[in-house]
Amino acid sequence: MAIFLPGAAEDQALALDEMTPREIVAELDKYVVGQQAAKRAVAIALRNRMRRQKLSPELADEIMPKNIIMIGPTGVGKTEIARRLAKLTNSPFLKVEASKFTEVGYVGRDVESIVRDLVEIAIDMVREEKMEEVEDKAELAAEDRLIDLLLPPTPTAATAAAAVHEPGSNVIQLPAATPQDDSHSHSHSDDKPGDREQRTREKLRQQFREGKLDERTVELDVRDRNQPSFEVISNQGSEEMDINLKDMLPGLFGQRTKKRKMRVAEAFDYLVQEEENRLIDMDQVTRLAVERVEDSGIVFLDEIDKIAGREGGHGPDVSREGVQRDILPIVEGTTVSTKYGMVSTDHILFIAAGAFHVSKPSDLIPELQGRFPIRVELNSLTVNDFIRILTEPKSSLVKQSTALLETEGLKLEFTKEAIAEMAQFAFRVNETTENIGARRLHTILERVLDEISFQAPDLFKSPRAEITEEGVVGEIHVSAPLTSGPQMPSPPLPVIERQTATGTEKVIVVDPEYVRQQVASIVKDQDLSRYIL
Repeated sequence: MAIFLPGAAEDQALALDEMTPREIVAELDKYVVGQQAAKRAVAIALRNRMRRQKLSPELADEIMPKNIIMIGPTGVGKTEIARRLAKLTNSPFLKVEASKFTEVGYVGRDVESIVRDLVEIAIDMVREEKMEEVEDKAELAAEDRLIDLLLPPTPTAATAAAAVHEPGSNVIQLPAATPQDDSHSHSHSDDKPGDREQRTREKLRQQFREGKLDERTVELDVRDRNQPSFEVISNQGSEEMDINLKDMLPGLFGQRTKKRKMRVAEAFDYLVQEEENRLIDMDQVTRLAVERVEDSGIVFLDEIDKIAGREGGHGPDVSREGVQRDILPIVEGTTVSTKYGMVSTDHILFIAAGAFHVSKPSDLIPELQGRFPIRVELNSLTVNDFIRILTEPKSSLVKQSTALLETEGLKLEFTKEAIAEMAQFAFRVNETTENIGARRLHTILERVLDEISFQAPDLFKSPRAEITEEGVVGEIHVSAPLTSGPQMPSPPLPVIERQTATGTEKVIVVDPEYVRQQVASIVKDQDLSRYIL
């Protein structure tokens, strides 16, 4: 089965099962900078998964996924590579931190909850896909139900003719016939009541589609969410008890309804959701979701280095080796009981990641090491990597900041030298303080844009400006301060005027000098930078 890549039409040239590892790496390059070794490893693992699906069932069952362990400092792209890979394959994806199982007093959940959460994610994915398939049918059915509320079926034509619209009622009075329409009304004098009612419904349907009825009020029977709740106390989970309380107590969990008034537009959205749920076969959704988890599920185990070590527990904490032994069956391949049935983890791809500053992969227990045969090391980011991260990805930080300010009509530009300067600052702070990788760029960029984000909306708009018939806006000036009293002096913004085909436009240009002005003073103070940057 061919799965097409999400995105624009030009990105859908190749089906996923036709993509070579080189093409998979090229797709990952659009979102993640560098780290070619890690991209190659996940591309080969993905290609092997496609190859396995083309084998006979007997041989396919014997081929186990080659799990991957990524070694590298924080903020270099480990999680992003796994997340983009899951989006590329439309696979159920779950990120879980291995260290959460070592917390003091950790009760109520076990490592099998990883698989149960993954199944829930897959069910949501399949349900969304099915909803898109039945969306048109659901909207038509909701439209008919809404028209029934606005114009209930009448037993006789006289009742429909005598219906008078009152404020707040669900019956709408149609325009009365004028003398010019006598011939038209006479031509329909012999029509059956059902034909006249059908014409009335079509006129009402047309008004609804044009949005003329959106503000009217209707009364709906909605589900009562205030259901009684109770807790079953047991040393086993509800999945292991294999008890469906809704089947045992149908009266207690019955679908209670209550009357609620809402606008026509809101009522239509509610009815569409009801019709979509009615058209979807949840048994089929559950079956497909479980199959997708077993065949193409991806689990990202983060911070696996925090559980590396074989020392026993010397306190209330759960021992690291004990957590590794709990995770081992899931990674090795087992069958987990869920409320949707038994789920096998034999062919789920596990991608583990950790910085391994203190420990090393060999500190893991041998059984767990053997389940991660592929190991790749991710490199620390350089200044050139920071420059590429700011500009190259589809949703780079510079593109995001520019788009945000464009929503207010502000044009923002970064010079190449300014981008290089921000990259230098990020690299320098990472060296002198904690190295948090590309996440440092968020802090640097927000510091640079602090004054621009605060002052520019007032600088580029006039509160009393009005657009005339010729489309001319009043003069642009700085608005008066909203508060009185002493205020912090604000540095001038780097605004330049540029001649265009339509006239003069004001542009905020961020240059290296402005970057140094905003960031350098904080970077110099090492003690302060530890708290701010």
